[in-house]
Amino acid sequence: MAKRHIYIIVFAVAIIVLLIVQYQYLRIGLSLARNQFNVKLEKAETVIKEDLNTENKLTFLIGEALGEATYFNISQDSLIDASNNFLRDQLIGRLTENSLPDDFSFRLKDSENNVLLFSPDTVKMDGHIISYRINLQGYLPDLLKRKLSLELQFKDLNAYFLSQLNGLTFPTLLCIIAICIVGVWFFISYYGQQQLITTTNDFINNLTHELKTPVFSIGLATKLIEEKPKYEQKPLIEAIKEQLQRLNRHIDQVLKLGSLEKHEAAVPLTKLDLHPFLKEWCESFKVKATHEQFHFEYEIGDESYLIKGETSHLENAINNLLDNAKKYSEDPIINLKAFKSKGHLLIEIKDNGIGIPKKELNKIFQKFYRIPNGDIHKVKGYGLGLSYVQEIIRRHNGKISMEAAEPKGTIVILKLPLINE
Repeated sequence: MAKRHIYIIVFAVAIIVLLIVQYQYLRIGLSLARNQFNVKLEKAETVIKEDLNTENKLTFLIGEALGEATYFNISQDSLIDASNNFLRDQLIGRLTENSLPDDFSFRLKDSENNVLLFSPDTVKMDGHIISYRINLQGYLPDLLKRKLSLELQFKDLNAYFLSQLNGLTFPTLLCIIAICIVGVWFFISYYGQQQLITTTNDFINNLTHELKTPVFSIGLATKLIEEKPKYEQKPLIEAIKEQLQRLNRHIDQVLKLGSLEKHEAAVPLTKLDLHPFLKEWCESFKVKATHEQFHFEYEIGDESYLIKGETSHLENAINNLLDNAKKYSEDPIINLKAFKSKGHLLIEIKDNGIGIPKKELNKIFQKFYRIPNGDIHKVKGYGLGLSYVQEIIRRHNGKISMEAAEPKGTIVILKLPLINE
């Protein structure tokens, strides 16, 4: 549960940091968009000044509307309306030429702030209006004999600035949303799978506990029969005893691995010299090799191997690997070699067995996993041994790896940290 909370907190912090970074990028982008807007507006302002400072159709019409009309035989109001529309169309053209928004209004004012002309659809003044003043010179002010200025008013420029940043903001927001969705899906899937694994392990452990009672009863019944056996019953009794021992080993292995995974069984590590223990285990396995007529050699040197470890678990792990090397070889040739390398003790176990396909090397340490071989497995088992070995080596702060041997077989490498003397 603690790990779950840590993962959720890390994920939430990462999303918050990502949002903060995106906000900072957005601020920078908006600042750049404003600067770019001002540059474009300066270019448009230069052209608009030229339009209004020289004599042309537009300024002539405005002069007739605001001065004494002598050329057109229409009312002054009509001239003013025509001037308003003509000026607006001209301004729209100049702004769009420079990629500026056309959602604006304008006012033509004199020095006393009197509004002479104005946009037909004047923007209502509020806190979102941004105004730009263009002071006019030349033909029009000289004609009317007063100072004139053109005021442009833009509404909701933030929306315009954001529209200029679509290439930056939209993909980033899309990525953040995608990350959130994937993250939530991952947590739901991960913790759902963890719950399923926990439930499955509990079921297997409970079932294994329940098996101990009938196994004990069968063992007791076998001992009673063994006290006064008939001659023809002896082979059957030996077969029953052998299978009971095998079943007991599997039950103990399941329970031991389950307790390790649940962190119920601690592995107390103490400082020790592994060399004498390793030699004893190798000698014991060599006796077995002589008895069962297969080849086993070992080379562990004479130096000490100081580690922090627990001998019973390490013995089980190494014996498990040696037994696997024997079981998966038709005519076993097994070699064990131990040596120091870069502050670690390396134990290599090499065999001449059937080997492991490369694509299976990453899966071989999974609990209950066995290499597919159709529906027939010549070597019986439940796929627990290597999972147990990996867990024990991990508890010793070590690593286990496998690689193919030449010309055939497998090399298992255990790497345990040494203590500096």
